[in-house]
Amino acid sequence: MQALSFLPDSFAEYEALKILLDDGGRWFDVRSLGETSVRGRTFTLYAAGVGSRAPDAPAIGFFGGIHGLERIGSQLVLDYMRALLGRLAWDELLLRQLESVRLIFMPIVNPGGMWQATRANPHGVDLMRNAPQDADAPVPFLAGGQRVGSWLPWYRGRRNAPMEIEAQALLRVVDEELARRPLSFALDCHSGYGWRDSIWFPYARTRQLMRHLPEMYALKTMFEGAHPHHGYRFEPQSHQYLLHGDLWDCAYDRAPGQNVFLPLTLELGSWLWIKKNPRQIFSRQGIFNPVKAHRTARVLRRHANLFEFLARAAFSAARWLPQGGQRQQLMQRAIGYWYGRPGGWGVREAP
Repeated sequence: MQALSFLPDSFAEYEALKILLDDGGRWFDVRSLGETSVRGRTFTLYAAGVGSRAPDAPAIGFFGGIHGLERIGSQLVLDYMRALLGRLAWDELLLRQLESVRLIFMPIVNPGGMWQATRANPHGVDLMRNAPQDADAPVPFLAGGQRVGSWLPWYRGRRNAPMEIEAQALLRVVDEELARRPLSFALDCHSGYGWRDSIWFPYARTRQLMRHLPEMYALKTMFEGAHPHHGYRFEPQSHQYLLHGDLWDCAYDRAPGQNVFLPLTLELGSWLWIKKNPRQIFSRQGIFNPVKAHRTARVLRRHANLFEFLARAAFSAARWLPQGGQRQQLMQRAIGYWYGRPGGWGVREAP
C-alpha cells in the first residue's frame, strides 16, 4: 500500500534542478551520488560540473538545501545555474573563463528533508551536526548538536555510526572535485540566523585559527574593494557560536594541507523578512524563507555579485594569492581584524 498518497511526488526545487540538468546536458557533467527515500518517494542526490577538466584548475562548489526548510539557499544556487546556462550560449568571456576554472553545483543536498519540510534529513539527523568531530569548548544547549534522539532538534546521529548518505555525498564532492586542487572555494547557502546576511568560515568547532586565514583575509579585502556596499558580516563562525559536527569543519580538516581550500557559508538573515512580515513567524517555511514574491526576487538579485566574484577570484588566483612575507603580513592583519590583536584569546593555529 502506498503511504500518504495525497502528498506530491516531488517539489518545485527538485523539478527545477532536473529541468536544468536536462537543458544543460551539452555543458553539465552530471553525477548521481546516491538516493534517499522517504514515505515511499525516492530522490536522487545530484551534482553537476561545468568548465575545465584539468586537475590543477581552480574550482568553486556551490551548495544549498542542507537544511530542508531553507529553500531559499537552493533557489539561489538554481538561479545562478539558470543564468549561467543562458550565458553559455553567447558570453565569450564566460566561455574563456571556464577554460581555466571549474564550477561544481549541488543545489539540493537534502532533498528528502526539503520534500517533507523538515530541517533534518528523513532519518531525523541535522546534516550540519553529523560529522564526527566535537567542539573543544561548550556549545549552546541542543543547538550545538545533541545525541539524545531525533525527536529533539539538532540531532547529530548515533555516536560512531556512519555519516548520513547526504553528508557523505557532500564530502565526496569536496574530496574529489574541490580539495585536491591547488585552489578551491565552497559556498554553502543557508538562511535563518540574524538581522543581517553573513559570510562565515571555519572554524565552528573551535576558536583556533584556520591555517588559511591570510588567504581568507585577502579574499574578504578584495570583495570589499570590488563591492564596498555589500552589507555582509564576514567572520569566523566561532564568533557567533560553537557547534559539534560541522560538515565544513570536517571537509576543511580533511583537505590536503598543501592546497588552499576556502569553505564559506552564506547565512541569510531571515529575521529581516520576519520583521517586514511578522505573520511569517507562524509558518515553518516563513521562518527561513522570504514568502512574498518580490522579496524572493530581491534576495536572488542581491547575492549574484558574490557568486560572480568567486568565479573571477578563482580565475585570477595568480594575481592575489599571498606568498612569503606578504602572507605573513596578511596573517597579522587578519588576526588584528578578527581576533582583536596578535596574541589575543584563541589566537593559535589549529593542528
